[in-house]
Amino acid sequence: MVRRLWAAVAATSLAAVGAVAVIGLNTAEAAVSGTGTGYLSTRGNQIIDAGGNPVRLTGINWFGMETDNKTFHGLWARPWRDHIDQMASLGYNTLRVPYSDDALKPGATANSVDGYTNPDLQGLSPLQILDKVVAYAGTKGMRILLDRHRPTSAGQSALWYVSATPESTWISNWRSLAQHYANNPTVIGADLHNEPHADGTDPNGTGSCWGCGDVNRDWRLAAERAGNAILEVNPNWLIVVEGVSCPSGGNANAWDNIPDEPCGWWGGNLSKAGQYPVRLNKPNKLVYSAHEYANSVYHQAWFDDPSFPNNLPAIWDQFWGYIEKQNIAPVLVGEFGSTLQNPQDVLWLKKLMEYMGTGVTGMDFTYWSWNPNSGDTGGIVGDDWKTVNQQKQSILQPYLIPPSGGTNPTGSASVSTSVSVSASVSTSPSGNTGTHSCTATVKIDNSWQGGYQAAVTVKNTGSSAANPFSITWTVPSGVTLSSGWNATVTQSGTTITAAGPTWAPSLAAGASVTIGYTANGPSSPAPSAVKLNGTACS
Repeated sequence: MVRRLWAAVAATSLAAVGAVAVIGLNTAEAAVSGTGTGYLSTRGNQIIDAGGNPVRLTGINWFGMETDNKTFHGLWARPWRDHIDQMASLGYNTLRVPYSDDALKPGATANSVDGYTNPDLQGLSPLQILDKVVAYAGTKGMRILLDRHRPTSAGQSALWYVSATPESTWISNWRSLAQHYANNPTVIGADLHNEPHADGTDPNGTGSCWGCGDVNRDWRLAAERAGNAILEVNPNWLIVVEGVSCPSGGNANAWDNIPDEPCGWWGGNLSKAGQYPVRLNKPNKLVYSAHEYANSVYHQAWFDDPSFPNNLPAIWDQFWGYIEKQNIAPVLVGEFGSTLQNPQDVLWLKKLMEYMGTGVTGMDFTYWSWNPNSGDTGGIVGDDWKTVNQQKQSILQPYLIPPSGGTNPTGSASVSTSVSVSASVSTSPSGNTGTHSCTATVKIDNSWQGGYQAAVTVKNTGSSAANPFSITWTVPSGVTLSSGWNATVTQSGTTITAAGPTWAPSLAAGASVTIGYTANGPSSPAPSAVKLNGTACS
């Protein structure tokens, strides 16, 4: 299992933080769909699209490309498109993709990709797999934020460079990615380095500082160098700059009799950004980012405050919230998460979501994580990589702004691979109005002695949603269902039924769904007689 590693952050008293007024960031607004069109920029504390319309990123992290696997985790469990389909249907409009520089090296190999589940990814490099994810997410109207998570797959680092990956390589790789995606507005920018943090003890710290002026340790100066280098080759990208943990770059030391500064989560302390701002050649491309975690991840002093959780907004104000409140720049809360097994964590998450505000002008965020194999936090989906953790999702749901289905960020309509049109019309099932018709394609993705893997894609070409949807098809006698995904898949005799899952029970008019399954038995003759809610598809 992948486990998040955290420093022993100083349990510093933050009594003085209360001087910052606790006010709501935003008034409640009706949520709107989508992440805008074209490239993104900033205006004050708001991210805007190419037309100047406000955009709110409400996304999720899907990790793996930063590990030894060098690609997304969960590709051993289900088809890669199904992950993205489910994310979009739940309302996540942005995907933050952690990577390590090892994944970008020539000859880098992706592993832990199941050949039966994802045969179309076999033999592809990590970047080629990322390209496919970017292209498909774009058809959903989702955005992609790239996150340089680690300099090598071995682990995170306090500074933005290590001996194996010097600063020059860090910047060169970012410029290469920026050029690679220069003409694709699905990819919105660069989260320059994940969680720069303190190392050693104050006043002799050796980790990332903010505003200290040491060219080898001042993260603010390094972010300027990298950000401006990226903007030279891709002036359309957002430059996302995380905070540090302790502004001095050294952890607190309770035994030296020196008053200690307030320290926060790795990447979560932007308290000096107002005094020492990041200066980009294109200032309307700067987004600050903070990470925020719960008591179960690390026991910070503020979790013991008798007024918890009402003490939290003042702490967030001090560390990063003031940037939004003073209209300096947008703040993306790039990581936050918990297993929620501790009741105190539930209060923390509810208070954080309330603090970030509702509607399109609320704070931007990407939840950690999609993956269930994050040891400290778990994921939105469970160990089967499909079942949604409803406790987490129900807290996040009111704040999610779903992507615009069927369009990509350029504004052009997506095109279904099924182009035939059905002329069949039938009475709609109870609870639906309008007419139903559908088209279907069946593809044998892989076969082997004694079994096969197939995908059944159905497009609702009728005038109303099939809610809930039920897709059936016929298989030859002797074929038995082994597993299925993207729906609740069952078998009775020679009929296989795929019922709409709880996280996406409806198939909207004009929408398509792909059901994957594996079966024991011959793949020929192929599955046939596909129906949507009892209507035969052409």
